Amino acid sequence: MVAAAVTGEDVNEAQGGANADSSAGTVADRVAALTSWHHDWSGLRVAVLGLGVTGFSVADTLVELGSRVRVIYGAPDPERERLLDVIGAERFDAPEDDAQLADLTAFDPELVVVSPGYRPDHPLTTWAAARGVTVWGDIELGWRLRDKTARIADWICITGTNGKTTTTQLTAHMLVAGGLRATPAGNIGSPILDALRDPQGYDAIVVELSSFQLERLGKISPYASACLNFADDHLDWHGSAAAYWAAKARVYENTQVACVYNRADAETERMVEDADVVEGARAISFGLDSPPPSGFGLVEGILVDRGFHAERRGEAFELVTLDELAERGIAQPHMVQNILAASALARARGVEPGEIAQAILSFTPDPHRAQQLGEIGGVRFVDDSKATNAHAADASIRAMRDVVWILGGLLKGVDIDGLVETHAERLRGAIVIGEDREPVLRALRHHLGERPIVEIASAAGADGRVDGAAVMRDVVREAVRMARPGDTVLLSPAAASMDQFDGYADRGRKFQAAVRELE
Repeated sequence: MVAAAVTGEDVNEAQGGANADSSAGTVADRVAALTSWHHDWSGLRVAVLGLGVTGFSVADTLVELGSRVRVIYGAPDPERERLLDVIGAERFDAPEDDAQLADLTAFDPELVVVSPGYRPDHPLTTWAAARGVTVWGDIELGWRLRDKTARIADWICITGTNGKTTTTQLTAHMLVAGGLRATPAGNIGSPILDALRDPQGYDAIVVELSSFQLERLGKISPYASACLNFADDHLDWHGSAAAYWAAKARVYENTQVACVYNRADAETERMVEDADVVEGARAISFGLDSPPPSGFGLVEGILVDRGFHAERRGEAFELVTLDELAERGIAQPHMVQNILAASALARARGVEPGEIAQAILSFTPDPHRAQQLGEIGGVRFVDDSKATNAHAADASIRAMRDVVWILGGLLKGVDIDGLVETHAERLRGAIVIGEDREPVLRALRHHLGERPIVEIASAAGADGRVDGAAVMRDVVREAVRMARPGDTVLLSPAAASMDQFDGYADRGRKFQAAVRELE
């Protein structure tokens, strides 16, 4: 049994005396030793930064364990605030960092748990680090608490610049088809701590990891792991491409059985080569070409597994055909890659080829991921609002010709010129939205010549906020004027959405609503 956490009086007395450093060390040691749900977390003073879905799950969990929890956050959230009061957590909200820092200092935490959006150089986390206070993310906390039930789940971890959510959902779907109790969790929108507190437990949890979560991953040991692809993104948050790469590469550390990577993406292969894994873990590749013996790929229009066949040097398991995928509208190249990656992860956990085929052919992707909205007046409309970076937009545009491209938003420090140059010949014209319009307009004017480019300025509603619905009505009206029969109007913004919308889903819903008004 781990010793109980020291009280606030003990800490304050120690910090006031000559033994402050050793006392802080003792507190940090006690926190580090908390590696089980069944250890003694009672009385531990924990500051939780952020009151989103992750922050609330952290607070709820730690209150259940008996810790003293104070949630510090910047924007009011009446519903979650009410729930914090119900469960008995303390709370403080203020929009200014200085006010939050003053409250954090007064609370004097022994542990700080940070929601994913907080940058490594955020004033509250740097304050904690400078004083030797332990800082965790929700994933590290979850790994320590994974043994609440006797049924301790294997973790299958997935990251990548694009395709994470679809691959996470599909992998979980395959595991369930194989008879396992499994669920997706993590960055997908369902916090890992909620899954871990399920009273029945799980055989496997498929954990989608953002680069923000990977930045504070801690030491976990996935059963299997995958980085689906790599392209520069979130450089404003990580500070450099090298830091972003290093964060993504952490997904492979301490992997037990299978490191799944994209053999068409040298960066993901390099991540696997550099990773320190459990002895015996295998590297399993996927790609759209004929696979090597330890790979998944395509042979004469059939998706095949050569990674887990006993005679893989000369034989392969057949999964599904491209024709079958096309019938379900999921034969786009990037979607096929997601299917192959998910198949490799599920096979690593023992799901049989026939069960995987059944799962693939019964799977429906979430909305706003290259979602076909139908034709109006001979013009096809596609909602790919989930394309929040250039890499995702590239995958969507690559499969099309004669595109009226709707793009723009928050670029997150990424140069979009290369994307525009690559696909300029596919474009009928472009419609630009969002806050970071100038670099987008500059790239389009440079590469599109005389083809039309329309800028849609933000329209403010009565409350002063951007009226996203009005923006999309303007967008669709201009797209209809620009498009010809046989063209595709594609919302694939290559940028984040929070400047004008509540998220990529809100952006997609408002686009779809504007399209429906044409019917």
